[in-house]
Amino acid sequence: MTRIFNKTKETDKRRLLRDNATTAETVLWSQIRNKKLNGLKFRRQFSINNYVVDFYCSRLKLAVEIDDSVHKQKRVQKMDKIRQEQIESLGITFLRFTNVEIINEISKIKERILAFIPRLNKERD
Repeated sequence: MTRIFNKTKETDKRRLLRDNATTAETVLWSQIRNKKLNGLKFRRQFSINNYVVDFYCSRLKLAVEIDDSVHKQKRVQKMDKIRQEQIESLGITFLRFTNVEIINEISKIKERILAFIPRLNKERD
């Protein structure tokens, strides 16, 4: 069976991304690490196939992405769409937030993630 999660060849890339986390990534990570969000284990800078997502909860098959202003560019949006579709084809759901949302509305972001959980559980049953 081919390994698709956290491939060894992606280790250095994941480590570099963790070491250079954005402020928004640091803020969200402080709120969801160590099962702080409803007892769910999230991993940061988690690789799926040849891509790395900002945060991933394997129990829910949920990827959480934080987009900065570069994601407003058409070229980047096109690449994001392809990447997201390929990951979603594996049965993984995406939630996307902006840096500004995370930094200014972290409580609302946590509520939005929590509100999404029943839907994911229902889809998995």
